[in-house]
Amino acid sequence: MQDTSKQYDAVMNECRSLYIKKMSDYGSAWRILRLPSLTDQIFIKAQRIRQLQENVVRKVDEGEKSEFIGIINYAIMALIQLESGVVETPDLNTEEATILYDKHRKITKELMLNKNHDYGEVWREMRVSSLTDLILQKLLRVKSIEDNKGKTIVSEGIDANYQDMINYAAFAMIHLDA
Repeated sequence: MQDTSKQYDAVMNECRSLYIKKMSDYGSAWRILRLPSLTDQIFIKAQRIRQLQENVVRKVDEGEKSEFIGIINYAIMALIQLESGVVETPDLNTEEATILYDKHRKITKELMLNKNHDYGEVWREMRVSSLTDLILQKLLRVKSIEDNKGKTIVSEGIDANYQDMINYAAFAMIHLDA
């Protein structure tokens, strides 16, 4: 599990680095996005990955990895929005946004470590395409919860689904880096 922790941190550091660079370019413009908008952005990324996995010919020279990074970063933004609420105008500087990013990254890593303990590292035997499908499944669940105004009867909340998407995307990136 020690390798998983190190590999996970490497993936998340790469995602965090891009997040900080984009904060420098665009500021926290993403803070105006409502949760369904963030969910749709993640959905677009996941669908793109699935198309890349299924298409023999690619007309745009981009790989799956950048899309998994997008899934991770948009999902962390969604967790921040869940906690902080949506705003009318950008309200976070890079330092504040990074502190929130790191907070949700840490919580999500703890969840991953706990699940890895309970499930073993079965994800290492999974295909990247299966991880992509699980992300898409989580997205459909989130869309359903959003359509139900956030109410669930027996299911996990939206936050748990975003955290699972982050972890599945990190696992996929670990596979792609192997």
